[in-house]
Order: sequence, then structure tokens, then C-alpha cells
Amino acid sequence: MNVFFVKRRRLTPRRLVPSRRSEVSIDVEKMMAQKSKSVEGLTKGIEGLFKKNKVTYARGWGSLTANPGEVVVTKDDGSSETISAKNVILATGSEPATLPGVEVDEETVVTSTGALSLKSVPERMVVIGGGVIGLELGSVWSRLGSKVTVVEFGKDICPPMDAQMRKTFQRALKKQGFDFKMEKKVTAAKKTATGIELTIEPSAGGEATTMEADVVLVATGRRPFTNGLGLDAAGVETDKLGRVKVDMHTYATSKPGVFAIGDIVEGPMLAHKAEEEGISCVEQLAGKVGHVNYDVIPSIIYTHPEVAWCGKTEEEVKASGAKYNVGTFPFAANSRARTNDDSEGLVKFVSCAETDKILGAHIVGPNAGELLGECVLAMEYGGSTEDIARTCHGHPTLSEAVKEAALATGGKPIHF
Repeated sequence: MNVFFVKRRRLTPRRLVPSRRSEVSIDVEKMMAQKSKSVEGLTKGIEGLFKKNKVTYARGWGSLTANPGEVVVTKDDGSSETISAKNVILATGSEPATLPGVEVDEETVVTSTGALSLKSVPERMVVIGGGVIGLELGSVWSRLGSKVTVVEFGKDICPPMDAQMRKTFQRALKKQGFDFKMEKKVTAAKKTATGIELTIEPSAGGEATTMEADVVLVATGRRPFTNGLGLDAAGVETDKLGRVKVDMHTYATSKPGVFAIGDIVEGPMLAHKAEEEGISCVEQLAGKVGHVNYDVIPSIIYTHPEVAWCGKTEEEVKASGAKYNVGTFPFAANSRARTNDDSEGLVKFVSCAETDKILGAHIVGPNAGELLGECVLAMEYGGSTEDIARTCHGHPTLSEAVKEAALATGGKPIHF
């Protein structure tokens, strides 16, 4: 049986609108003011939630003592307050890691903190580290006009990414003007009359070269922020990376009544992962059942294009010896992405060959972080690519690319 689809097109008269040319400029001061306004609003929102839910909070630096359930809070004015509780949860987050030979001043040699407070757009920016934070902030300043060079110790940027998606992502950044110096390390940085001079060597050792930048962003990772917490005095054990040792189900530390979650414990340093752990920990302390599925924690890189993934990469599934299927769909074939003139990237699924259960979902492209949500939901409940493929998605939407990739995984693509 032959099936024909006919689309009727409505013809509308064209209206010519005179074009107006104007100079486009960037007001960094206003941009930073908007950033500060957003941060202040969100912070006050948390304080409002404390008040609404009758939560008392003490502003200052907390430290455990040898006494069970005791926390000493040192306030900004130098005074202190001792608080006692049945249970104490440590959730102090992380801080930027330092790099020997590179002294941070948060003005010309900056961490992520300083990179979010620059007073002008640097002409030349060098990012030390090709991980998530370095690429996110490099992407911001690149789009504002900086020439960005990434110096990465390893052979790949963002090692946790699926190889195919990483290649697509790096190609997109190169098209935007990013320069990558792979398998290189920065051994020194010094101020000159014209900027910051960096000494760069091959990661494995060899002849050193130099290059100059106006701003250097040190993005070589983050470390648990546990200084001054009094862990030793309280008898709380840590591992060789400085993370607090916990039972990853109950989040109990080696000290009875003390628990820890988030960036200071094992696992990816992600706010949403910490949130889930906090809820699970408190639910269990309240006598209920807590749950965090670490196999479906989404990861998102807020660059342009965005990158998002959940579950296993194709390389991980292949290494396990399991049989699997792969389906992809490019945003270049998605009507909404094409209409928005933002069609870089693709959606990719990796599924079990026998059951079609989704093992990994990967997206490089517009709104990738938002689009990943339905994939995470499906994976949380053991869903298959067919479940997504048989779900009606609105047209024209970017989410249709997710549906099409799911269709392709089953060997039944429609629009590609």
C-alpha cells in the first residue's frame, strides 16, 4: 500500500521592513550588576524559606568539637556561639583547587570566583584545565569577545563524556574560535608589562614554551571545603582526597550523630546530587526511607552549545562486553532548531540490545540540559527507547530530536 502525505501551505503577502543598523556593545558593569542581583535574590529566597519553615540559622563559621553533637559557630564580629543537636549534617561544599607555580589574585589570575567578576572583556584569556568549569566560563567570555585558549594536561577535554559527543562538542567550540593545547601543563605564571606570561611544557616533560594572556583562569578542578571544620577533633575520618568517609546510603560518618553530603563526600560535585543526598539523609533520620539512584545523576555543561548526559557512555557499555544498540539524531534535521538557527549537535541513546532498556542518554545542542529531563525520568523507572519513541512530542519542538533518536535506536528513524 502506498501512502502519500500532502501538506497545504498558506501563502501570505510579504511585507518589507526597512532594516536599521546599529552598533552593538557590551556593558560589563550592567551585566555584573544583573548577576549580583540574581545571586542576592536567590540568597534572600533561601532565607525566606528558612523563616517560612521555622528553621533557625546562625551566620558564621561552624566547627565540630570532641563533644557529641556540639558545633561552635564563630561569627563575623569575632563572637562565638555553641549549638548542640542530636544530629549534625556537614554540607560545606567545595573550593577551587590550586596549581603550583600559578598564584591567584582573582583579578588577572582568577578562579571561577574571579572569572564571574571581571570588570572588562579580556582580549586574550587562557583557561588552565579543559573540564566543565573551565569550558563553561571560557564559553561565556569567548561569546563576549575574548580569544580563548584552553591548556589541558590530558589528551581529552571532559573525560567523562561519550567520545562521539566529546568530538562533536570540541569541534563546535573550535568553530567559535577556541584554541586547544592538549597534553600540556602550565608550570609558571608571572606578570609582565603587557599581561601574564605563562610557561607551558608537554605533560610528559620536554621543551618549555611561553605565551601571554590578559586573564588566566585556573580551572584544574575542585576540592572538598573542610578546612576549619574540626574533623580531627571530632573523630571524623577522611580519605586521601580529603573527602569525608561516609556510608553512601545513610551518609553516616565515623562519628556517631555526624553525617555528610554533597561535594565533601564521594561522587560528582553537583548541586542536584547534593540536594538528593540531603533529602535522603533527612528522610532516614526521620525514620522514613531515603533513596538516591547514582546511576541516573544528570551532568550538564552550560556552554553554547549545551552538553548533557546521564548513564553510561558507549565506551563504558562496550568495555563491559554487553550487547547494545545506538541511535542518534542531529539537530540539523530538527525543524525548531533549524528555524532558531541553532542546530549544532545531536542526541544519542545507548540501549541494551536484548531489552532496549536505556543505558545512556547524551545530548549536545540547544537546551540540552532541559531536554535530558525526560531521558532521566525514563531511566529512573527502567524505561526503554521505545517508551520515548511511542510518546507523542509536540511539533515543532526541540524535544522531537529526543524522540527521533529513540526511534533511530530501534532502527526506525523517520526524519533522518
